[in-house]
Amino acid sequence: MTEEQKSKCQIIIHSHAVAAAGGNAIPVPGLGVAADMVTMTTMAMALSAVFGSNIEKNVAQNIAIAALKKQLLKQPIKSIAKELGKLIPFAGSAVAASVSAGMLEAAGWTMAEQLAKEAGY
Repeated sequence: MTEEQKSKCQIIIHSHAVAAAGGNAIPVPGLGVAADMVTMTTMAMALSAVFGSNIEKNVAQNIAIAALKKQLLKQPIKSIAKELGKLIPFAGSAVAASVSAGMLEAAGWTMAEQLAKEAGY
């Protein structure tokens, strides 16, 4: 991965993580997972463009699901706490938003590395 690609990936990943954090700040259990999936799907499509590819939405969803599963298996307690924390007024939503942002940053870099490898970088 070139420095230019890495810089573009950083912007894409960080902006999508912030968007997912916003969706996870809403105190409705389960809504965070939906926000994460939508955000990760659009992030996969944007990241693929960085490496000269143009993937369809269903392919992006599969990549997003795989990356999210990988993060959930690495950090199952955080994932459960993120959703259950929303039941605690104010503080729970803040915790859910920050956990989601961290998980999406990590998953985004996993996707970027996979897409770069597939593109031959």
